[in-house]
Amino acid sequence: MKTSLYSLILRLVSYGLNTGLIEKEDTIYTINQLLDLYKMDEPDDSNAELTDDSESNLEEILSGLLDYAYERNLIPENTVTYRDLFDVRIMSTMVKRPSEVIKEFWSNYNVSPVKATDYYYKFSRDTDYIRRVKKDLKWKTSTEYGDIDITINLSKPEKDPKAIAQAKLQKQSSYPKCLLCKENEGYAGRINHPARSNHRIIPITLDNSQWYMQYSPYVYYNEHCIVFNGEHTPMVIDSSTFRKLFDFIKMFPHYIIGSNADLPIVGGSILTHEHFQGGRYNFALNKADVEEKFSVSGYENVECGIVKWPMSVIRLTGEDTDSLIKLSEHILNKWRNYTDEDSFIFAETDGERHSTITPIVFTKNGKYVIDLVLRNNITTEEHPLGVFHPHKNLHHIKKENIGLIEVMGLAVLPSRLKKEMAMKGKDISGIEEISKHTDWVNEFTEKYSSINEENIDEILHQEIGEVFLNVLKDAGVFKRNESGKKAFRKF
Repeated sequence: MKTSLYSLILRLVSYGLNTGLIEKEDTIYTINQLLDLYKMDEPDDSNAELTDDSESNLEEILSGLLDYAYERNLIPENTVTYRDLFDVRIMSTMVKRPSEVIKEFWSNYNVSPVKATDYYYKFSRDTDYIRRVKKDLKWKTSTEYGDIDITINLSKPEKDPKAIAQAKLQKQSSYPKCLLCKENEGYAGRINHPARSNHRIIPITLDNSQWYMQYSPYVYYNEHCIVFNGEHTPMVIDSSTFRKLFDFIKMFPHYIIGSNADLPIVGGSILTHEHFQGGRYNFALNKADVEEKFSVSGYENVECGIVKWPMSVIRLTGEDTDSLIKLSEHILNKWRNYTDEDSFIFAETDGERHSTITPIVFTKNGKYVIDLVLRNNITTEEHPLGVFHPHKNLHHIKKENIGLIEVMGLAVLPSRLKKEMAMKGKDISGIEEISKHTDWVNEFTEKYSSINEENIDEILHQEIGEVFLNVLKDAGVFKRNESGKKAFRKF
């Protein structure tokens, strides 16, 4: 027998009570809000009751509620896009006002920064703002640089063709200006912009300017947060960037925080809005050791070194953040004006600037640490997507930009790989979708005495990890050979 709509509404309200999204006194009010959303004057099931089932399956409840929304013509089409828009409207009936969330966050912060982020992260998950976390394929690959994380990104829902076509017909809007703007908080969404009615942001001050903190709705790692400028202003790497990063880490020392670079190719996917990414996770880069130390005159209180990492990373460690900021600015300015033709590093060509830095800040052994990853976006006819970008022979696995998350040792690989990996054992060269992997498969099969059903998945995981390692090596401006190390020392 089909579950009644009112019964599903009560199950959702029970979920809200069990998670603490609403209080007992909010019960009748929330039920009526949901009845109104479904244009119901009264319940359709007099026998339905609230439950105290703490294991309520939110995804199952929402799926049933969305089916009813389509049946009642509350959503025009039963597509992912329209279901997601209505999904958020359902959840918004149980989400507190921004002022209440902010007040509770800082009340917890007065106890400890960890208590504040624990509260906010749980809230963001309970409200279904953080979604589909469990769907990504994840594993670790052991390398000489430590265990790097591999993720096949299945979190973000696929765009359905109808929604893409309809979005093109929609009147173009500049509100909100982008997905990171503060105006997304509470926004109902539209066919070409995601709903954010269940979205709440936390105001923070960085370098005497208004910023905000939120969690990513599609988590790549534990407590994946986004910290963004209150103004819609382009990405930039300068001394203010370093000050902001250290201001954040002083507030949340249990997190890491970093910025994508501010140039195309080596930057992230959104260069139009200044933002950082961080979280409560220990990346392979954070755990990597310094392999060669050096000193800089005037900064004797700063430990300096080159990190053992496939990309080119300078690590500065110390207790005085002012010194770390000033030395970081000095290195940034030197790098931006540095040319080494033998290493094919050019500061600029035809007036176009090529060099910048991806900075990452965290604490380690009671001290502050900033990793400065040297980046350069020069292109050639042979490498039109970038000389220090995944080369063509690796595009069958990873073609996209190498941003902050990948730099730290977490591969975010395209969802197509799940389907392509499932075709194992088939004639690679005979299937158009996977023929691009032919050379790679032929190369790595020679390494193994036997490949069978029992070990094929483990082998594919290892070899994909090896490809990503080579992706990072391609992105390194100073290569990991003797001449590259010598050139790095020269810089």
